[in-house]
Amino acid sequence: MIKLPKTFTTTIGDTDLSLEFGRLAPQADVAVMARMGDTCVLTTVVLGDERDLGYFPLSVEYVEKLYAGGRIKASRWVKREGRPSEEAVLKGRLIDRSIRPLFPKSFKRDVQVVCILLSFDGEHSPEILAAIGTSAALHISQIPWRGPISTMRVGYVSEEGDEEAFIINPTEDVQDYSKLDLIVSSTNKKVLMIETMAEQVSEHILIEGIKHAHSTNVQIIEFIESIRKEIGKPKIEVVENEAVYNMKKTLKAKYASEIAILTQKYAARDDDAMVVKKDLVATVVGQNPEADPKVIADAIEDSLLDHVRTEIFEHGKRIDGRKLDEIRELKIETHLLPRTHGSALFQRGLTQVMAVATLGPTSLEQYIETPEGEATKRYIHHYFSPPYSNGETGRMDGPGRREIGHGALAEKAIMPVLPSKEQFPYAIRVVSEVMSSNGSTSMASTCGSSLALMDAGVPIKAAVAGISIGLMCKTDDDYVLLTDIAGIEDFAGYMDFKVAGTATGVTAIQLDVKNDGLTEKMIAETFEAAKKARGLILDQMGTVIQTPREQVSQYAPKVLMLTPPEDKIGEIIGSGGKTIKGIQARTGASIDVGDDGKVTISGTDQAAVDRAAETIKNIYREVHTGEVFKGAVKKILPIGAMVEFLPGRDGLVHVSKMSSGYVRNPGDVVQEGQEVQVKVVNIDERGRVNLTMMLDDDAKDSGGQRDDTGFRGAEHSDRRQRFHKTDRFHR
Repeated sequence: MIKLPKTFTTTIGDTDLSLEFGRLAPQADVAVMARMGDTCVLTTVVLGDERDLGYFPLSVEYVEKLYAGGRIKASRWVKREGRPSEEAVLKGRLIDRSIRPLFPKSFKRDVQVVCILLSFDGEHSPEILAAIGTSAALHISQIPWRGPISTMRVGYVSEEGDEEAFIINPTEDVQDYSKLDLIVSSTNKKVLMIETMAEQVSEHILIEGIKHAHSTNVQIIEFIESIRKEIGKPKIEVVENEAVYNMKKTLKAKYASEIAILTQKYAARDDDAMVVKKDLVATVVGQNPEADPKVIADAIEDSLLDHVRTEIFEHGKRIDGRKLDEIRELKIETHLLPRTHGSALFQRGLTQVMAVATLGPTSLEQYIETPEGEATKRYIHHYFSPPYSNGETGRMDGPGRREIGHGALAEKAIMPVLPSKEQFPYAIRVVSEVMSSNGSTSMASTCGSSLALMDAGVPIKAAVAGISIGLMCKTDDDYVLLTDIAGIEDFAGYMDFKVAGTATGVTAIQLDVKNDGLTEKMIAETFEAAKKARGLILDQMGTVIQTPREQVSQYAPKVLMLTPPEDKIGEIIGSGGKTIKGIQARTGASIDVGDDGKVTISGTDQAAVDRAAETIKNIYREVHTGEVFKGAVKKILPIGAMVEFLPGRDGLVHVSKMSSGYVRNPGDVVQEGQEVQVKVVNIDERGRVNLTMMLDDDAKDSGGQRDDTGFRGAEHSDRRQRFHKTDRFHR
């Protein structure tokens, strides 16, 4: 435990990075406050007891506190932060994927990392701070870990006529203009983790961006190394499990053929694979009664993976007989479901995903509350992987971290090709239903999403496909890349390098490794293999659906978006919402006025949407002298009648403009609610509209010309003369 607070500082570009140890959370094994600008993240690391769960019990929690941005939860009833948001889960996964490969395989003690966002300035990325803080905390702790690492974000700006530029550690406002959001975790020599969304950029740009990130990471790693020299703790020694190692030698010597058969059954997902494994465990126990059945089972699992690697390295043969760069058989369909807005089935080998697209008005966008503020999300991708997709039983709870992560990756891959809200004013949700899982369902979800969106008539810029590349290696120079890895190859291999994109360039990347990282050469060759495979998949997708359908489904809502002048929004809504409610009632369309002033009109009937749009346009359109309208009499006055000639817009028909003959009482000519045709005579300086019911240009009015206002008769000589004649008669 560090007794006294101590702060260490370095510089990243123009920004100071400080790591403060020992001030907060004194009972944690290590606690570090990382700070850039006014963004502060507290990272704690605690070492627990040993638990042999069959995997390393590491948990990484990223916690967002709304107070970090000076906000209180908007809900009127719940003010406490609840379960982690999807963004928080993804940031926790990013850190987990960066640090997990460097723990010893035989280390089975609980390790919990908690990163809490305490202050956010809206400029500096808290997840980058959290990852760097985690690396520093683990490195100075007693926990065995082959770090340190560093994590860095890189942006890329390229405007026509301007010089291209990579931006290290971009602020939030600069990142908004970047064509690339690249996050790289690495040791001082190799790359461990990549997370990327890109606007169809080339592989060359990505490789250069990774180099820039790695170069900066090396500086931060040297900084963390200097901290360990000053305050680091002795590391716990880890003893390898000799029992499993010795049992693997026994299995290799005596049960090689049984292991080979069992490996084939696992690869093919045969129903009796588990039964054969149990029989093999029983056989080995019978011949080695002193052996622990659990040790035997673990040794068999390891031997299966060793067999997969051996077949590839010694025989150049994949377990399913494919070539190293061969994609499994593809099966592609669209328009599977009759009433959904868009659907597709994408199958690669035994991996099968059905994607379903649903369209809605922009009022159905997802609202997200973060320390930075409230935001909306227009494109939503949800990924579901139920137990039956693996031929298993299990609980059907909400989405887990893996499902959230896979859905987010497919979402990232599609977002760069979506049309703008102005081009396609819809909220879009895609659901990936994993029907069968045997490797790279996230990339199958990406392909299925692209197909479903085109089937739904969403005018995406280009089709998107994705592929996963695996790695088998003995050394950094002796390795093999595998295109389209199946499930057992994923378990046996050392990387899962997912690349999605169009024929033009890459839109998303996700890299996870199980070794100490990838060299620059490995990364470059992986990009090359992924590009080749992506092209083949896109070609086959194109044989099913080449371009988005010209019209959305008949069952999808029809949506129009209008941008009226700001000063006309009140007129569109009307007093107490009277005008907008009236339009909805008359047309049957739904109307929503957004905070940005845009008016969204939606409905299943295109004619109703068009009528509502025309009505709203008429509210804020300019009215010109001589235009003729059909309107309803709203009120009868002593001097004439008020006529609503456009929704929410009234004009005065003066009594002298109601008829060519003399009109004593306006009520003798019109009644309230009566529909009449009127023509615009003029519009005065106060914007008041004067109307006439005499549409014939040659018709002569009964009382000469009105005055400029039109709200009172200008000359009354004719009427006065008639009045005097009548008066004399009575006398």
